[in-house]
Amino acid sequence: MPAFPVAAREAVRDGVLRANLRHATHTIRDKRARAVAELADWDRLRAAGAAVKDHTLRQLDRYLLQLEEAVTAAGGTVHWAVDADEANRIVTELVRATGEREVVKVKSMATQEIGLNEALEAAGIAAYETDLAELIVQLGHDRPSHILVPAIHRNRAEIRDIFRAEMGHWGRPAPDRLGDDPRELAEAARLHLREKFLRAKVAVSGANFMVAETGTMVVVESEGNGRMCLTLPETLISVVGIEKVVPTFRDLEIFLQTLPRSSTAERMNPYTTMWTGLGPSRGADGDGPSAFHLVLLDNGRTDTLADETGRQALRCIRCSACLNVCPVYERAGGHAYGSVYPGPIGAVLSPQLRGTDSEIDASLPFASTLCGACYEVCPVAIDIPEILVHLRERVAQGGPVTRDGIRVRIRPAHGHTAERAAMRAARLLLDRPGALRAGERLLARARRLAPRRLPGPGRAWTDTRELPSVPAESFRDWWTRERGTRR
Repeated sequence: MPAFPVAAREAVRDGVLRANLRHATHTIRDKRARAVAELADWDRLRAAGAAVKDHTLRQLDRYLLQLEEAVTAAGGTVHWAVDADEANRIVTELVRATGEREVVKVKSMATQEIGLNEALEAAGIAAYETDLAELIVQLGHDRPSHILVPAIHRNRAEIRDIFRAEMGHWGRPAPDRLGDDPRELAEAARLHLREKFLRAKVAVSGANFMVAETGTMVVVESEGNGRMCLTLPETLISVVGIEKVVPTFRDLEIFLQTLPRSSTAERMNPYTTMWTGLGPSRGADGDGPSAFHLVLLDNGRTDTLADETGRQALRCIRCSACLNVCPVYERAGGHAYGSVYPGPIGAVLSPQLRGTDSEIDASLPFASTLCGACYEVCPVAIDIPEILVHLRERVAQGGPVTRDGIRVRIRPAHGHTAERAAMRAARLLLDRPGALRAGERLLARARRLAPRRLPGPGRAWTDTRELPSVPAESFRDWWTRERGTRR
């Protein structure tokens, strides 16, 4: 992927994409605002959610071991994956052990993060997405562009064309003369997926929350496809980031109020599925899987945890509220971020999980106006602007970071030499009041010669902005003239 500015410049020229994004994000955020306004204690819920997450992250090792013990006692098997390759290997071997060559999947950001579908395909195993939006993305040979609504960049006509052209290659074809009415499209997807639900013996999921106290997994969704995947197959494999654990069952009370309102603007999720270990023994009256495997994924999370400022990002409950209010995301779309985590949360999470060595990851902390709207809507109060500034400093200046559990010092990224020089010059000037005063007076006297646009590296800034006019005198001189030298 190219750097964000390059990818975004191409995206903003796509008028259809911008119209789709503008309509969808405005609709979702308006509904969310009304749903949140119904709760008089929203600020207290928000603070409580942040406190629970911070407490858990400070003692993550203890709660993960408690979770492993509880899951094992309930009949499940826990696997630990340090990175994406290990997680993919574990899941592939578990599927192969069943003798099956296809799996159905619940929508999962963690499996997208590690590229599980591609890894399974390389091993000769077909993975079928069952979430409607994920199905659209998969059938369209596309990439997700939103955390909650992965196909937000597609309109109804485009979805109809994808279903007509591709459904037959993946299973049951689309009905003849399929239109673009949402009910017709949903019915076509339902019929297409039904045969896969009834045939599949293995399912792969993520989890929104894991309860350390009981070993309970929690998946919230709106369509019912998750419920089908979590109960019908004989083997269930859940790939979950280690930050998704919460200490007690009671802690769910907070997040089951804040997550649906922040994501889908609903008072509660239509489907909230919880399971602890194995379901009842299969048979005439049994349900649930007869084998449950939990793959706990690190993949850069403990490195992120070592950063006192950046670790806030691990509070994220994947509601996507920050995307829907972000002026940058609304215009550039999700693909420009080069990650399964787009928008403001992706701009702070991806560079920490993956590092800032690549061009795209080094550019993500700058993909923001720092307007603060993302912080205002975050249900766990992640101060995304603070992390963005923190990561910008890391990219421009380099410095100590944790990589693979080892403290190392990284070099500044390319392209920030002028910025570093300007900051050093500003520091020298601000440390010398006499020089600063002389510079202000000189600038005021030469203000008529001030350019409208900056030369060199500053040209990119003034291509879309006007330089502020230079005042006739500095504030310091005005104060002295008006108030004298008295304190």
